[in-house]
Amino acid sequence: MVDNPTEPPRRRADARRNQQALLDAAAAAFIASGVDVPVREIATRAGVGVGTIYRHFPTRADLIVAVYRHQVEACAEAGPTLLATNTSPHAALGEWINLFADFLTTKHGLAEALQSDATTFETLHTYFLDRLVPTCEALLTAATAAGEIRPGTDPYEILRAVGNLCVGGSTPRYNPRRMVGLLIAGLRAK
Repeated sequence: MVDNPTEPPRRRADARRNQQALLDAAAAAFIASGVDVPVREIATRAGVGVGTIYRHFPTRADLIVAVYRHQVEACAEAGPTLLATNTSPHAALGEWINLFADFLTTKHGLAEALQSDATTFETLHTYFLDRLVPTCEALLTAATAAGEIRPGTDPYEILRAVGNLCVGGSTPRYNPRRMVGLLIAGLRAK
């Protein structure tokens, strides 16, 4: 079989696994230690050498952008799966919003790191909206069609509301997860 010169070459399965492991390890390290965590720590978490990280992501900014995109994709892809496997569309919506809230915990640290490059930050924000608003809309539509939530709920407003509830993280007097739970419960049809 001859490769098509217009298509990028396919990566080996082990290279794809390494990249997935790196993205997962970097996300966990960013949550635990911030985006300035040493590359060696990320490599150790992923079970690869430091050279492997640089082979996939030549700069820290490349790694941060890749983690951000990876997490957006995971969140977007979870929507249809949750809808297919939950007992009700409202339950799927609630579980997805909780995943989205988890993503936001990491996103805020990544967003701060990327704000020095306004073009990259804006591009990623657009990507974020383009991938997650339709997922939220599909979940809201299913829950509305099932009569579980009030009609007319705007997916962009829900994402903004959850984002605003998650700003600042947990403190002894404020638990964003509890507030997100109240928002989800408040969507219910009366």
